[in-house]
Amino acid sequence: MNIGIVGAGIVGLAVAREVARTRGATVTVLDKEDRVGAHQTGHNSGVVHAGIYYQPGSLKARLCREGVALLRQYCAEHHIPYDEVGKLVVASTAAERPGLRKIAERARANQVPGIAELDALALREVEPHTVGVAAVHSPHTAIADFPAVARRLALDVEETGGSVLLSHPVRALRETASGVEVLAGSRRLRFDRLIVCAGLGTDTVARMAGAAGDVRIVPFRGEYYALAGASKDLVRGLIYPVPDPRYPFLGVHLTRRIDGEVLVGPNAVMALALEGYSWGDVDLTDLRRILAWEGTRRLAARHWRTGAREVLGSMAKGSFLAAARRYVPELTRADLVRTAGGVRAQAVARDGSMLDDFAIDVHGRVTLVRNAPSPAATSSLAIARHIVGLTSVLTR
Repeated sequence: MNIGIVGAGIVGLAVAREVARTRGATVTVLDKEDRVGAHQTGHNSGVVHAGIYYQPGSLKARLCREGVALLRQYCAEHHIPYDEVGKLVVASTAAERPGLRKIAERARANQVPGIAELDALALREVEPHTVGVAAVHSPHTAIADFPAVARRLALDVEETGGSVLLSHPVRALRETASGVEVLAGSRRLRFDRLIVCAGLGTDTVARMAGAAGDVRIVPFRGEYYALAGASKDLVRGLIYPVPDPRYPFLGVHLTRRIDGEVLVGPNAVMALALEGYSWGDVDLTDLRRILAWEGTRRLAARHWRTGAREVLGSMAKGSFLAAARRYVPELTRADLVRTAGGVRAQAVARDGSMLDDFAIDVHGRVTLVRNAPSPAATSSLAIARHIVGLTSVLTR
């Protein structure tokens, strides 16, 4: 079989590798950028999630747990940095204890190893500069170099006879009785099947396939500060708040990266372009489509107060500092330096709800990954197995 993959992020490359190695197919990966992992893969904090947050039985829960094991092994085989620094989810007030308890229950239901519930003294043994009334400790939560994983996956694809065609934006596609014809850059290509892992570009490709569907991508920018100088030593691993169950975002946290940097963030503000990495990135065509989606309007009507707080916080360094000082009170304003952020491709349904689980649709000969936010990088190798295991993808 001849399989096309749209998207050279970590998920698309993992799918391409899995198709090639398990089905013996010829694979071609298409991406509009000049490098792999240019967007969500290359703009995240590098956390390998252990699976403590996700609804038991959901795709996220199952594929995250499977994905951790596969990713750990893959990184070891290819000498890619991977470090189990551990995570604390910290309740800063007694009112957050019930939410913390639910996280511990979910983590155990998802069979996350080593989960421990800690009191105020015990959590300081893990993170000496952190304060709180209680915490859940996940000692095997790790950090990794996801861009390096993506580059290695691309090599795997090429070593099995496949191709990774960069600077090849998909301009049009047409499904025929025998396959899918794709115009990518200036080339016309024909595939038996097409698997779309386009992240922020999902809606664009879905429209070309005549499969707009009942969800749309709404881009949410996550902004970060980095800790400067000796303040990095105040954080050993990962320090997270108890998340708000109304949203799929995890709140401002402190994250040690594989390169030794420590990030503070992200917030979550709606971007003004699909690739809106700053307030100056505005694309009127993108913005009109985002706002025209009734799900966006319903989401805004339901959560405008939270949205307004996030926008105000985006403008104020003090809001990031206050969030960080809830857990590490020794931090000062001078310790925070603005750094690069990322954009999350969040699927929003017609009723204004944000999809929390992974979502994958099969539309004729085209398979669309509709929603694959965090922990998609963690789960990428397991997502690839799941997609290839959908018999309709490769045998219909």
